[in-house]
Amino acid sequence: MKDLIVFYSLEGNTRYAAERIRDRVGADMLSLVPKKEIKSKGFAKFIWGGKSAIMGEKPELEKYDVDLGEYDRIIFGFPVWASNFTPPIRTFINDNLEAIREKRFAAFACQSGNGAEKALQKLAGCLGDIEFEQTAVFIDPKARKSKETDERIDSFCESLKDDRY
Repeated sequence: MKDLIVFYSLEGNTRYAAERIRDRVGADMLSLVPKKEIKSKGFAKFIWGGKSAIMGEKPELEKYDVDLGEYDRIIFGFPVWASNFTPPIRTFINDNLEAIREKRFAAFACQSGNGAEKALQKLAGCLGDIEFEQTAVFIDPKARKSKETDERIDSFCESLKDDRY
């Protein structure tokens, strides 16, 4: 079974988790990059991010080259914005819904506060009310790096490996 981690990371927390998962599971990675830069500093980040997530916006993404037919499972990773998954993930799903319709799915969310469970539910709905094989929530894994958080990521990886067969 071949896995693809599709993720968006604004401040590096989701990238940190995605890279750790990649290294332990042997997955490929696809980092989604919006064409219009998203501010990562200041109060405007929260206003814009929350609004765009709540409104279900789909920002245009930089071109990426991936053959989705090569993968059996997609592992989505995202920061939580206003109890939602991030808009670049929505764009990816919208642009590739037919190509990923029959895939298996897992997901992880990175957050500073709360809302990840709702965000994961909304992501499942966006994918056609699917059930994820595995989900995980990490609290700022890079910004608040700790042995406990790394162990939670590693545990998620072990669950992903168990679901391969």
